[in-house]
Amino acid sequence: MDKSVLIQYCDMKQRIKIIRERIRKLEKEIADLRKMQVVDTVTGGYGGTQHFVIEGRPDGIIGKKEQLLTKRYNLLKEEELELLTLTNEAEEYIHSIESIELRNMFDFYYLQDLNWAKVAYQMNLLYPNRNTPYTDENCRQRNKRYFDKNE
Repeated sequence: MDKSVLIQYCDMKQRIKIIRERIRKLEKEIADLRKMQVVDTVTGGYGGTQHFVIEGRPDGIIGKKEQLLTKRYNLLKEEELELLTLTNEAEEYIHSIESIELRNMFDFYYLQDLNWAKVAYQMNLLYPNRNTPYTDENCRQRNKRYFDKNE
């Protein structure tokens, strides 16, 4: 295993966020269409002198959008299953790192989605007696050095 597992894991989490957002927007569109009432007037009858008002909902459009919504839900399920696999692989990779300190740092950054400033804060909470406090730049640099050395 290598760093690509962590990158794929982060990318997959972002992909799922995108799909969820698209589902949310589509659900809103469907709800708005269900509230919509379409009205039209047609002329007909004897001699074309009568006018008829026709009211209804755009059921055809709603049906198509509901089909699309179902496909997106299925896609989300597939992506979430793949994310579970990648989560296991990422956790195994992080667990294989010898330094427990680096494991903690990588866990915060890659698995818990914290930025480097928050990683540094969490590391300072874990290691309060450290002579030099962690900084975002310090954590970022240790990450870079680890991968430079191990790839």
